[in-house]
Amino acid sequence: MVLLAAAICTKAGKAIVSRQFVEMTRTRVEGLLAAFPKLMNTGKQHTFVETDSVRYVYQPLEKLYMVLITTKNSNILEDLETLRLFSRVIPEYCRVLEESEISEHCFDLIFAFDEIVALGYRENVNLAQIRTFTEMDSHEEKVFRAVRETQEREAKAEMKRKSKELQRARQDAERAGRKSPGFGGFGNSGMSSYTSATIITDTIEPEKPKMSPATVRPSGSNKALKLGVKGKEVDNFVDKLKSEGENMVTSSAGRKASEASKVLQPPVNIESVHLRVEEKISLTCGRDGGLQNMEVLGMITLRVTDEKNGRISILLNNNDKKGAQLQTHPHVDKKLFTTESLLGLKNQDKSFPLNSDLGVLKWRIQSTDESLIPLTINCWPSESGSGCDVNIEYELQDEGLELNDVIITIPVPSGVGAPVVGDLDGQYKHDSRKNFLEWSLPVIDEKNKSGSLEFSIDGKPNDFFPINVSFVSKRNFCDIQIAKVTYIEGGSPVKFSLETSFVVDKYEIL
Repeated sequence: MVLLAAAICTKAGKAIVSRQFVEMTRTRVEGLLAAFPKLMNTGKQHTFVETDSVRYVYQPLEKLYMVLITTKNSNILEDLETLRLFSRVIPEYCRVLEESEISEHCFDLIFAFDEIVALGYRENVNLAQIRTFTEMDSHEEKVFRAVRETQEREAKAEMKRKSKELQRARQDAERAGRKSPGFGGFGNSGMSSYTSATIITDTIEPEKPKMSPATVRPSGSNKALKLGVKGKEVDNFVDKLKSEGENMVTSSAGRKASEASKVLQPPVNIESVHLRVEEKISLTCGRDGGLQNMEVLGMITLRVTDEKNGRISILLNNNDKKGAQLQTHPHVDKKLFTTESLLGLKNQDKSFPLNSDLGVLKWRIQSTDESLIPLTINCWPSESGSGCDVNIEYELQDEGLELNDVIITIPVPSGVGAPVVGDLDGQYKHDSRKNFLEWSLPVIDEKNKSGSLEFSIDGKPNDFFPINVSFVSKRNFCDIQIAKVTYIEGGSPVKFSLETSFVVDKYEIL
């Protein structure tokens, strides 16, 4: 093993957080860290010190040290690169580099350390990926929760309405029952039940015009009418919610979630062979131009639900010209994919696993080439006598893409009132509590590839950064398409369903 442990300790050698990647006792770790400060009193300016058995690679963090304990035969250059990544991770979770703050977020740091190193060797990850892995943020989960909360509210409102109806009908029936001639004998019982049923029908009849313009039916059809009314009743309830100031944000969030679920909704008819082509982009640009980092991660996921369709191969059309690095699953025949662009198992006598998602191919693009930016954002804030005039422009560079539900979020100063918006393509919304201006565009494509927003507000140019962008698309960023799916034996085509999505993980203009 190369990396034995990673620790954050004081200058006296007291361990605050330590993560061991091999079998080591607590006494052993504390002894190594206690000996570490004594080895540094040599007067030499190095970032590592050695003993007979281990090597310490360290970096000062104000009053603390970030220390990696490695074996002596490890690659010092790789260790230094790993140390830099560890040091960059700590400020992500700790606002100040103090012992109390480190102790408070110790588990967050340990989880992040585990993403960097596994079994003593460094994983090929960057800071953005570590943040994504530790947050475990799921857009689908947010949409599901928002829809479920909306359904629960609707169900509660419907339950209250039904309860009031039943209670009112019961009270009317009881009052009518007291007016009946009597309750003795079979004839009177029949008369009483008939009267009760008639009164319940009459009680519900006045609500029928609200429910539907349908003709009035006897009590047997009341149930059908009530079922048809639910949508309208729910709409009335939602309108009441919207009229309350506190619930405005909640209802708009629910509406956004439902819209997002429409965009990312899977195909209605999912076949027994279902393929998902998913891509995520993480991009950081400078406000004065220049792409600092762009990473696109893509994956093709296969799901087979019928055993007879298990032995198949997938033909791809790889027309990518952006330099994507492809990697197949270990069980997929790499030679067959390289020569014929076919995704199939190495052992063709076996079938793909049933009822489970299997990533058969993934790809990655990491570049600083500005020509690859799918959507460029230019922000020009200029100070004037009355405050600051801001002009923001967007331009779609990749005309093959169609971006839906584009939202450009611009921070604005607090306590200066709402911005005065001039020229505008699309729509905007100002959130005074969260201090941002949200510029939304339903679609950006080759017919609507550029647009601008102008507004004025008190502030300084630095107040309007960083700008965040989000969108979804049903077209690939990398031109990797699924041509067809065929059986291994005979080569006859297999019917399959396809789902394609290109979403934003992070899109910032700093």
